[in-house]
Amino acid sequence: MEVLTSRGGRRDAHRHWPDEIKAQIVSESLRPGATVNEVAERHGLKANHLSSWRTMARQGKLVLPAPEGAVEFAAMVVERPMQEPPPVKAVSRTEIVVGPVTIRLEEGASAARIAAIARALASAS
Repeated sequence: MEVLTSRGGRRDAHRHWPDEIKAQIVSESLRPGATVNEVAERHGLKANHLSSWRTMARQGKLVLPAPEGAVEFAAMVVERPMQEPPPVKAVSRTEIVVGPVTIRLEEGASAARIAAIARALASAS
């Protein structure tokens, strides 16, 4: 849409482009592969008019519509990798087997404890 107005007796009419239309044309000129000259010609305006509208957009004086298929970004939190857990310590427990009975001693049982249990078993038999 464009608005044609006449300026006091001039032969040519002055065109007035609403900001929404200017913004759409500027947005079209910013697409990959588009050139100012091609877009201006397609809309029947001079390239320098389109260039001045693009300047207005860069200065924030012309608000462009959201691009089609706009890309949205998601927040991403990067954390340091977790440290490997310490290796599982192999448990070595002393076992005393007498017939059908198995006695398992706690880890790190002292030699004195093992000797006391062995004496007790020997005296019971």
